[in-house]
Amino acid sequence: MRIELQIILNRIRERSKASREAYLARMAAQTASGPNRRALSCGNLAHGFAACSADDKDKLQGETSANLGIVTAYNDMLSAHQPLKDYPDMIKAAAREAGAAAQVAGAVPAMCDGVTQGQPGMDLSLASRDVIALSTAIALSHNMFDGAILLGTCDKIVPGLFIGALAFGHMPMAFLPAGPMPSGLPNLEKARVRQEYAAGKVGREALMAAESASYHSPGTCTFYGTANTNQMILEFMGLQLPGTTFVPPYTDHRAAVVGETARQVLRRTVLSKTPIPFCEVVSEAAILNALVGLMATGGSTNLFLHFLPMAAAAGIQITIEDMSDVSDAVPLLAKVYPNGMADVNHMDAAGGLPFLMKSLRSEGYLSEEVKTLMGEGLEAYGHTSTFNGVLGVMPASEQSGDEAILRPATHPFAPTGGLKVLRGNLGEGVIKVSAVDPVHHKVIAPAKIFESQQAFLDAFKAGALHCDHIAVLRFQGPKSNGMPELHKLTPSLGVLQGLGYQVALLTDGRMSGASGKVPAAIHMSPEAKEGGPLAKLHDGDMITLDAAKGEISVEVDLETRAPARKTDTSDEYLMGRELFANIRAAMTPGTAGGSFIL
Repeated sequence: MRIELQIILNRIRERSKASREAYLARMAAQTASGPNRRALSCGNLAHGFAACSADDKDKLQGETSANLGIVTAYNDMLSAHQPLKDYPDMIKAAAREAGAAAQVAGAVPAMCDGVTQGQPGMDLSLASRDVIALSTAIALSHNMFDGAILLGTCDKIVPGLFIGALAFGHMPMAFLPAGPMPSGLPNLEKARVRQEYAAGKVGREALMAAESASYHSPGTCTFYGTANTNQMILEFMGLQLPGTTFVPPYTDHRAAVVGETARQVLRRTVLSKTPIPFCEVVSEAAILNALVGLMATGGSTNLFLHFLPMAAAAGIQITIEDMSDVSDAVPLLAKVYPNGMADVNHMDAAGGLPFLMKSLRSEGYLSEEVKTLMGEGLEAYGHTSTFNGVLGVMPASEQSGDEAILRPATHPFAPTGGLKVLRGNLGEGVIKVSAVDPVHHKVIAPAKIFESQQAFLDAFKAGALHCDHIAVLRFQGPKSNGMPELHKLTPSLGVLQGLGYQVALLTDGRMSGASGKVPAAIHMSPEAKEGGPLAKLHDGDMITLDAAKGEISVEVDLETRAPARKTDTSDEYLMGRELFANIRAAMTPGTAGGSFIL
């Protein structure tokens, strides 16, 4: 491994030594008790398999047949989760063929940020990650299982499943997504129509037609946002089968992936000859590999939030400085929307994650000191194909199929990954610049202060923002209103930038995984609700945002100012938001993961 990455790995290991040892000791204690069902009384066990077939009851009464728990995020409103409906039956069939059993242990909520974007429900989105983690723990707490398969794809769902499952890290685990929908309306065309609608050039009918042509069938949205970034990190960590991340739903190939995943988890239980528990897969080196994948592909800024509690659940302490340093050390190898014109289907056709992993490995960017579903190291992580219903693994491509989309590590699009930490007298935050033209990496402009998305949009419609400015949207942090995504602002900001104005966003909230061409300083901490620097800004204050230097500052002495207080509490009620008041109060800062459980 390259020396700069080895240094980061060593400091993560040193920082995490005590907490990692304590976590692994807990997992070892659970492993020592043997197959989980041994601890159950006859009454416990009878309740646990009362609805099973006679054959499965026979298996579950003994101690030689494994039982897989299935935790599902299925619902048929989300295109990315609708295909999960049939997975449990497919997993059960594969388990029975292997002499084992499988049961749906429970379900977790799965909301869609695409549906709630700019709506009251978005204020529950980040908190839903930890709710999903708790729901996963409840599902697996019945102590009936020897391994588990986690069904989920999108934004907060995968991180939540991941965090909850780590409490049961003594068992093997695998993840299964739905796979992407077919490519629809090109992403740049969708963005163009959105901007024209924001500028009043087209009406709702044209916008609706464009959106419907973009999101048009079962499967994951095809742009490279948080959902697809989630799937990338799982493959880089060896928690999905090689080359299977972007296999489409409702295909023979996807069906083969589901069945083989069940068989592979069974090969990793303590009842097998080759056990590999989840806790050993999620190591410091695996976390670093996932961060390398995040930076090399220009992934979602939401992972700056999720990685912190995901790692912490395994006793691994990482910081946003670690992430920024990895970004500085890793080249950008992918151009996928919003960082380019291609979508994930084009990315997969050009060689996909197997090509990227092979190229990064060959240049020393990935650690081989890892365990995966496939065994030791990453050598097995190539392409997969299906022949007569059987899944086979082939070596990864040596060359990119399209260097406008994917490039080797020896010939990157950029020398760094494009995610940066920002610091200054306005606090600490992050920025994604991989999709931002370098001419916009530095913006010096007066502040325009807003305390709601609607206030910004009203000012835009009134023509009050047709000037150089940095829009400061405060009271959007975890403790204030749950830290919603602010992607609804993107089309308007894009219009202003396109007219030649120097604009940027500064907020203690967050942006979508589809953060694009307008510079956005996000996750700013301390947040305004806590009296942070954003609460002390006034209209007209000159702000400097310099992504290259990692600077975010204002040309005034904020120490002499009293912070503004949040007066509008309307975003704390309706659509269930009042039920989350105690959760909001307990959430950590955005730069620490925005969690109320870790």
